[in-house]
Amino acid sequence: MITTKATSDRDGGCDSRNASGRINAVFNRAAVGYDREALRFFAFAADRLVVHAGIRPGQKVLDVATGTGAVAIAAAQIVGPAGRVVAIDMAEQMLDRAQAKIEQFGIANVDLHLMDAEHLEFRAGYFDVVLCAHALDLMSDMEAAIHDWVRVLKPGGTIAFSGFGAGAFEPMAGLLLRRIENREGSDADQAIAPVLHSLAVPGRCQLLLHSAGLKDSQVTEEQLGYHLRDAYEWWEVVINSGFCDLVDRADPAQVEVIHNDHLLEVSPLADDAGLWLDVPTLFALGRKP
Repeated sequence: MITTKATSDRDGGCDSRNASGRINAVFNRAAVGYDREALRFFAFAADRLVVHAGIRPGQKVLDVATGTGAVAIAAAQIVGPAGRVVAIDMAEQMLDRAQAKIEQFGIANVDLHLMDAEHLEFRAGYFDVVLCAHALDLMSDMEAAIHDWVRVLKPGGTIAFSGFGAGAFEPMAGLLLRRIENREGSDADQAIAPVLHSLAVPGRCQLLLHSAGLKDSQVTEEQLGYHLRDAYEWWEVVINSGFCDLVDRADPAQVEVIHNDHLLEVSPLADDAGLWLDVPTLFALGRKP
């Protein structure tokens, strides 16, 4: 069952609220195709994040920006019936998809809440683990967000998050961005996709952990990439992820042309194995003293 929590605008900033609303709209739009096979890197990253966090049976886990619930479901299997996973997101259609999967798999130890990831509405020191997969870089103030996550964490508890590494989705993502930027009526420079590399430097992740007062910090990188069948499957990644923001911001009259021209330039990148989707992923974690 999805519970609606009152959202806060403690930031007081209109720009921040507008940005948050735009991000929610993007991921509500992407929700229907978010679990397609072409985007299986999300499931891979969820499984690896849970492993890195060292979750144990009986723990209380918070999954921040759960999306369609990949991390929450993976964590629920480990904490077992004696534990609990609380998963939050601001995109209602993402939560609807997560709820459907939870019911389909008969999972009884996950609670879903509509809630702002930067302003948690939980009491201090409640969770053993806080997780966030590929969403911290979309928040208006990453440092403030992590500080709030630390607040709800028990002493000795763990925060773990993931982000895309340098070169993720290249060269296709760069080709798409440049093609859209070259079209009149585009404001692709303001789109979500280009910020997805803001955590690509391990030192940036370490700094965020350190500034939040976390100890024993670790940042590791793993390659979670795979071969797509062809350029058309790459387009599935584009329209069913945050990259759809690039397309949506282009002149609607140009979208079909962009689609056709982009696939023509991407297709030669494929070989006998298919089209390589490069997904280097950083996993960062730290412990609350």
